[in-house]
Amino acid sequence: MRIAIGAALMAFACGVGARGQGQADLAVIADKIVTMSRDSAGAQVLLVRDGRIWKVGSRRALEGEATAARRVIRLGPGQVVYPGFIDAHLHVVDVGRSLEEVDLVGKKSLAEALEAVAKAARQTPPGQWILGRGWDHNDWPEKVFPNRRDLDSVAPNHPVYLWRIDGHVGWANSLALRLAGIDAETPDPPGGLIQRLPGSREPSGILVDNAMDLLSGVLPKPSHEDLKRYIVKAMSHFASLGLTCVHDAGVDMPTFSAYRELVEEGKAQIRVYAMASTGPLLDLLLENGPILDPGREMLVVRSLKLFADGAMGSRGALLFEPYSDDPGNRGLLLTPAETIRDLTVRCLRKGIQVCTHAIGDSANRLVLDAYEQALREVGAKDARLRIEHAQVVAPEDVPRFAQLNVIASMQPIHAVSDMPWAESRLGPVRVKGAYAWRSLLEAGARIAGGSDAPVESADPLLGLHAAVSRQDLTGYPPGGWMPEQCVSLRDALRMFTTEAAWAAFAEGSLGSIEPGKWADFVVLDRDLEKIPPREIPEAKVLLTVVGGRVVFRREE
Repeated sequence: MRIAIGAALMAFACGVGARGQGQADLAVIADKIVTMSRDSAGAQVLLVRDGRIWKVGSRRALEGEATAARRVIRLGPGQVVYPGFIDAHLHVVDVGRSLEEVDLVGKKSLAEALEAVAKAARQTPPGQWILGRGWDHNDWPEKVFPNRRDLDSVAPNHPVYLWRIDGHVGWANSLALRLAGIDAETPDPPGGLIQRLPGSREPSGILVDNAMDLLSGVLPKPSHEDLKRYIVKAMSHFASLGLTCVHDAGVDMPTFSAYRELVEEGKAQIRVYAMASTGPLLDLLLENGPILDPGREMLVVRSLKLFADGAMGSRGALLFEPYSDDPGNRGLLLTPAETIRDLTVRCLRKGIQVCTHAIGDSANRLVLDAYEQALREVGAKDARLRIEHAQVVAPEDVPRFAQLNVIASMQPIHAVSDMPWAESRLGPVRVKGAYAWRSLLEAGARIAGGSDAPVESADPLLGLHAAVSRQDLTGYPPGGWMPEQCVSLRDALRMFTTEAAWAAFAEGSLGSIEPGKWADFVVLDRDLEKIPPREIPEAKVLLTVVGGRVVFRREE
């Protein structure tokens, strides 16, 4: 299928040419435009002026103005316009960096993972670091953590450090541990675990959650230019997937500086809603309040990212009762409840949103309690506090999200990735409260959809497919995993458009195709509402536009 362009599209993208009075900069004419607004029936034409949606309506009402626009895009049969997709939780620098490091995603055995490391060792001078991410022991036949000796066997002369797919476990070889000073005498830090070799105190090479900080100090630090390169690569990737805005979950001061420079240079392709990590950037927010970009809204920093617990795949998520497959282990508390409460109070008084990672049922209740106490103390009316992931929620806590106006920032694709082992972790009863999107929606909660990339693919179509089917790409299991928690396609689309915009206080400018909002939209090669769920991942992004500027166009 082709997109017919009435004039040189790249000239439009660069803003070349004069505009007549009352003339649109860009017109898009389609058989169907899904606006995600209440008044969406019959939309077939959208007009853009000064980077914003100017008019939306039927061909009968607007085709005359559309054909007079400076640039015209006429879509082919079956091609549909949607609001630009918004990913409410991912990690931009990690995505960009993962495109350059050892990729262990999808490796089906320890041997496959080690072969990828061995290949990198052959191409890397001895003594230089080998970094990578994406391994998942749950996908291996053994389903047990690897150890440093495995890495030593293929890369004894390089320090090696590999992040697990969830980012909550690091796998180091002996040289990396030695450089970090981690040995038998090193104690487990609060909220972290140094796994030991059987029958000894010697570290195995596996570092869980806060224990990873023990090694982070010796890892090579990316330069300012490295960070900019990672961001640009990630943004280009996101644009190809139809993403026009992302919420970056955990941004430090160097990354913020790289973002700001890219925006100033006009090289930022998509919008970023940044959650500050604790440290200098948070200090800046608490001193001066939110960092906004009222001109173009390409970079907004008005939220804080905290961690209550770890991840379920590595058994670090904090549970009320022990893991069903690891008796005696209830997970890890990474941040005390009183710290979450106190930081939330300080942030609310400065107009800063708080977004706390919580996966286990105990962690989710702890955060809800902390938020409730903070809201009562400050009396904030529109705080839009968020829980990132909200993966396992006790039934009695489900209504509290709506009662406290706490946003559940969830990643539908996690359910599909985790379903092979989730019940073994949680047991048949507790798993019913996991990935419970429909229960939360029916209780009145708002869900913002994301991917957690690079933990998962950033492709929003995969997120939509998971939300409506709860099946993997092969159609397993038939009927879906716990299908009672499936949501409608319209609800799934809201997660990745209007609800994600609301979660960033951007409902007035993003998330739907309405006059006055930014002209952020994507063109797909098919109508998602007219195909079976199994075909959603097959849809192709043909065009991505941000603020009226083309940032991706699929070449034939």
